[in-house]
Amino acid sequence: MTTRMIILNGGSSSGKSGIVRCLQDVLPVPWLAFGCDSFVDAMPARMQASDEGIVFAADGAVNVGAEFRALEAAWMSGVVAMVRAGARVVIDDVFLGGAASQQRWRRALGGLPVLWVGVRCESAVAAGREVARGDRTQGMAASQADAVHEGVIYDLEVDTTHTESLACARTVAARLG
Repeated sequence: MTTRMIILNGGSSSGKSGIVRCLQDVLPVPWLAFGCDSFVDAMPARMQASDEGIVFAADGAVNVGAEFRALEAAWMSGVVAMVRAGARVVIDDVFLGGAASQQRWRRALGGLPVLWVGVRCESAVAAGREVARGDRTQGMAASQADAVHEGVIYDLEVDTTHTESLACARTVAARLG
C-alpha cells in the first residue's frame, strides 16, 4: 500500500507548519493538512485552561489531562479513517510525550503505512521565531526543541535551523517517491 499519511513532529516554532504548506504545493496530488494547533483550537474554550484539558504554563510547559487524551484519541481515529477512505493526510504534531506520543499514533494507525518525519531546529533559533510570532508562550520552543524527539523513531529528519521550508518539503516529497 502506498503511503498516504505523513506525520511531522517537532517543537513549537520549529517550522512544521511552513513545511506542511510547502508540501501541499510540491506534492503532485492533493494532501489534507491537520495539526495539533487546529485540534486544540477545536476544543471548547473551557478545556484550554483546565487540568482535564490543556494548560499552557507561563514558563512554556504544556500539561494535558484525561479529557484532552480522550478527545485526542478520537481525533486520531478520525484522521486515520479519512486516510483509510482514500484521503492523503499530512499531520503537524508536537510529541509532548516523545515516544509515548508516537505510540498513541501507532495504535490509532493500526498498521497503516506512514512516513515519520522529525523536524528539528536549534533551540535558540526556534526561541527567536517564537518571539517574532508573538502568538506563543515564551519558553515553549526552547523546552520542546529536544524533548519532543526523545525516543521517537523517524524515517526521515529535516532541520530548519538553516534550511528553508520549501527545501525541507522537497526532501520529504522525494522520500515519498
